[in-house]
Amino acid sequence: QVQLVESGGGLVQPGGSLRLSCAASGSIFSINFMGWYRQAPGKERELVAGTGGGTTKYADSVKGRFTISRDYAKNAAFLEMNSLKPEDTAVYYCNLKAIRRSVGNFEVWGQGTLVTVSS
Repeated sequence: QVQLVESGGGLVQPGGSLRLSCAASGSIFSINFMGWYRQAPGKERELVAGTGGGTTKYADSVKGRFTISRDYAKNAAFLEMNSLKPEDTAVYYCNLKAIRRSVGNFEVWGQGTLVTVSS
C-alpha cells in the first residue's frame, strides 16, 4: 500500500517562507501526477501546484511565489512557498496519482499539514 508522509507546515509571519515536503512510500510503477492542494476553512479544496506528464501547473494566486519540485529517485515532492500572505493559510494536502502493477491506476492523499500565515 502506498502512503504519503508530509512535513514542513507551521506558523509564519506575512512575507515569510516555508517548505513543504511529501514522500511516497511503497511500491510504485510510475507516477502520473504529484502535487499540492489546500483547503481553507469554509472553502473548497483547490489545486496549488502540481507536476506530471512534463507539465507543471500553479494556481494563479501563487504564481511567482510558490515553486514545486520533485525528487524522482525518492518519489518525493516539495513546495517552496515564499512571500506568504494571510490568505495562504490553509491545510495543505499532498496528492499522488500513479500506477502500481498490482492495481493499475490509483490516487492517494497525504494527511495534511497546517500552514498559518499571521503576525
